[in-house]
Amino acid sequence: MNHMHRRLFFAAPLAALFLIAGCRSTTTSTPVTVTADTYAVVNGKAITRDEVEKSFRRTSNPAQTLAEEEATTARMGILDELIMEEILLSKANDLKIQVNESDVDTAYNEAKKNLGDEAYQKELTTRNLTTADMRDRLRRELIAQKVLEREVTSKITVTDQQVTDFFNANRSQFNLPEDAYHLAQIVVTPVRDQQITNRTGDDATTPQAAALKVQSLMQRLQSGTPFGDLARDYSEDPESAPRGGDLGLVVMSAINQAPAALRDAVLKTEPGRARVVSGNGAHTIVFVVSKEPAGQRDLSTPNVKERITSTLKGRREQLLRTAFLTTARTDANVVNYLARRVVEEQTKNAAPAPAPATTK
Repeated sequence: MNHMHRRLFFAAPLAALFLIAGCRSTTTSTPVTVTADTYAVVNGKAITRDEVEKSFRRTSNPAQTLAEEEATTARMGILDELIMEEILLSKANDLKIQVNESDVDTAYNEAKKNLGDEAYQKELTTRNLTTADMRDRLRRELIAQKVLEREVTSKITVTDQQVTDFFNANRSQFNLPEDAYHLAQIVVTPVRDQQITNRTGDDATTPQAAALKVQSLMQRLQSGTPFGDLARDYSEDPESAPRGGDLGLVVMSAINQAPAALRDAVLKTEPGRARVVSGNGAHTIVFVVSKEPAGQRDLSTPNVKERITSTLKGRREQLLRTAFLTTARTDANVVNYLARRVVEEQTKNAAPAPAPATTK
């Protein structure tokens, strides 16, 4: 059961609040004067050293000391995320997309609900942030999400004929040789992940953030938020997140061979419920969709049509999202000065090539 051995991945609003870069206004700026503190310019707006450094402090594990090259690589990754966010905000301006203060209020209250006010304020002080910083950060994230919802999610459709065609082409997948469980997962890791394909770009990067994220996710599940929505928005598993965390049908023989914690989480959880499996700072929220008896399914079998629809939507959303972001990045006017400086510095410090041998 390959899926059961795979990392199971949501960065809760709190993690997004504290672990993503510092805050900037979305208002139009005057032409940029490039200085040593200018790390990038996106459509005429500067991203500064201070913004990247704030994000670096939020996303770094204080207990881990990085080599200079590793730290610079991390900063360039953060800068790349900020560039993409600025591009989406520019799109939002063109599309006249805004968020209401009530939406920001809701997101802000959700972000801090797992901490008391005193602990929350202490966290802000530790990270050298203010309430205004946090609200502006949430506002920017909500706007970017709305752009993706309008330009990607809302354009994905799956017809009944397409579901039927998929079933007919994959009929053998719906013939179970033995009893099985239909499973889904949300994976949360305590480190920065190289590839995040969830809809919000959310990524927990410290053990504390990962634990808080899982706690918040479980609370949202208990309050009725659909598991698939949370997985698409917050799971850090690049393979299952676009499918709403869906792992499909896993037969009993595979479950019995899984690590004990995963096996017990499946066998001891009632359909429609979730359980957290943790280890080495990482967490998997295992959701048991249903228990399925052996035999051939058809489109009238409960959940079959819904599962195919979800699979097709997930594939198409991932494809369109990737294409949309790639096109947006290509069309934008971006200059990454930090990357340029790294290349120039390495070129300057490179050892000269040895002189060619001469012959007499």
